[in-house]
Amino acid sequence: MESRMSSLRRLALKATALVLTTSGLGLTSLSAHADATLLNVSYDVTREFYKDYNQAFARHWKQTTGETLTLNQSHGGSSKQANSVVEGLSADVITMNQASDIDILAEKGKLIPADWAKRLPYNSSPTASVTVILVRKGNPKQIKDWSDLGRPGVSVVIPNPKTSGNGRYSYLAAWGSVIKAGGKPEQARALVQKIFANVPVFDGGGRAATTTFAQRNIGDALATFESEVPLIQNEFKGDYQVVYPKTTILAENPVSVVDKVVDKKGTRKQAEAYLQYLYSDEGQAIAVKHNLRPRSPALLKQHQAKFIGVPTFTVDEVFGGWGKVQAEHFRDGGIYDQITAAGRAK
Repeated sequence: MESRMSSLRRLALKATALVLTTSGLGLTSLSAHADATLLNVSYDVTREFYKDYNQAFARHWKQTTGETLTLNQSHGGSSKQANSVVEGLSADVITMNQASDIDILAEKGKLIPADWAKRLPYNSSPTASVTVILVRKGNPKQIKDWSDLGRPGVSVVIPNPKTSGNGRYSYLAAWGSVIKAGGKPEQARALVQKIFANVPVFDGGGRAATTTFAQRNIGDALATFESEVPLIQNEFKGDYQVVYPKTTILAENPVSVVDKVVDKKGTRKQAEAYLQYLYSDEGQAIAVKHNLRPRSPALLKQHQAKFIGVPTFTVDEVFGGWGKVQAEHFRDGGIYDQITAAGRAK
């Protein structure tokens, strides 16, 4: 048991910002009596959601199969997490906030098939969110839309788009808002360059950016997922208000079994059921509880006061898909790197 724990600790050190929990009780609660153990490697701001979901699924699995299941979580900046899996972190499932961070498991690691997104409904995305702007009480800078984040004298907190899906969605939301309003790509680039010139610090993930804004009291605005806003308001007890831009991006949350891992461990049955249950009534209700937009039309309608209607666009619609986005915007030397280099040169 001790050598097993040491091995897990070595893996934990390998993953950036790694947090492992077992039913929310910590790594030391790993049960020697479990019939099977799954590791869910996820992005930065889903800790609380999966803590609740894991308890529900473990209970459901025990009731339906008689098998005791131990569920571990790992969280950090989405791209860093995905790369950790490619480099050897033994994830049974990966649950991200954008398809490109799962695609690399197929492209770089050959761990999953290229058509992984076809295996579950909604392109294997059981939940979604939208990117919004959180401001301080009274909205002293009168921020109402993405364009306001580029004004002189406005400080905006956005995590690093090279490491964070939250950051990428914020970048793309601002860019796409210009295109959806009839603007040209050069106008979109100009706005994004102004916004990122106003970012005082680039955190590695969404939760770190939240801490910068809410705990360190840096910035006039925080670009983040809608699902993160109630948590910020409750946890940090500050006076904040949410701004829904005129248009914003739909942030879909795709999931996949990591085929080579589950086949080696013999956990495919459990891992596939774990992801399928996200679409169940209970799974979707837990998503609502944690302010993630459900795919269930009935639940979405039932909670329409909570999930405010806002015009959205998708990555496919405006940018031609995540593959094109990565190649044009976020590869080394791409548009994002050019924009930040131009900001540093001033």
